[in-house]
This record gives sequence, C-alpha cells and structure tokens, in this order.
Amino acid sequence: MIGGGQVNPEVAGLARELGKELARRGAVVVCGGLGGVMAAVAQGVQEGGGVCLGILPDGDRRRANPYLTYSIATNLGHARNILIAHSAEALIAVDGSYGTISEAAVGLKLGKPVIGLQVDWDLPGMQRADGVAEAVAMALTAAAAKTKP
Repeated sequence: MIGGGQVNPEVAGLARELGKELARRGAVVVCGGLGGVMAAVAQGVQEGGGVCLGILPDGDRRRANPYLTYSIATNLGHARNILIAHSAEALIAVDGSYGTISEAAVGLKLGKPVIGLQVDWDLPGMQRADGVAEAVAMALTAAAAKTKP
C-alpha cells in the first residue's frame, strides 16, 4: 500500500476502507508507516483484525503511526521506498505525489502489479481501479498469480 503522507479526510476514509478490506481478505499489508494514507490504511487493517507492517524512513520507531502491527526502522530516508516495492507482491497507490510515484515506478520495474486508486498521475503499465473492492481484487488476483509455482 503506497500513498500520500498528507491527505484530506475523503482520501483517508478511502485508505481506511481499503485497509479493512485487505485485512478481511487475509492480506498482510506493507506501508511506509507514517501518516496520511499510511496511517489510514493501517487503522483500517487494525480494525479489520489484520497485520500491517510499516517500513519507516528513519531510525526512530516513535514516529510510526499507532496502528501498525510491526515496524522496521530503516534510517534509509526515501531509499526505504525501494524496500516497500520489493516487499510487496502487488502495490495499490492511493493519492500521493513524488514518493508514491517512485514506489510505483520501482514496483513496475520489478514486474509487480501496480494499481492506482484516486491518483492524478499515470505511469506506463499501471492499472486503474474505480473503487476499493476492484483495487483489492486486482491486487490479490495478481499477487496470487505471481506466487503460484
């Protein structure tokens, strides 16, 4: 799950709903661990009884949002975006700007499915979803196909 660090209430609500649906479907969610979309999705995952791992840009776990199940303090700054892209089987982008675009671009370069939900940018190879249910279905179907022997 990738997205903006500062978002409006509508986008936060969408990310929270996305987290709940991912948890309901049994997905382990990886995110950047801070605020905005990351906190909203982690809150939804927590409410849905799921697991959310935050990969933090700095070395201080105290900056992590309170909804994470686990966190990894990397002290890598923006380079942690590469860890997020490598760790995910599929990426869902909600809102976001340059940091989110960098994660999506790395994911696409690695051959991972990237699904955009309410993003105002485009990258060649990125798929778009019209809503939460479609984004989750696309991501989980693509992830399942990549993990089959």
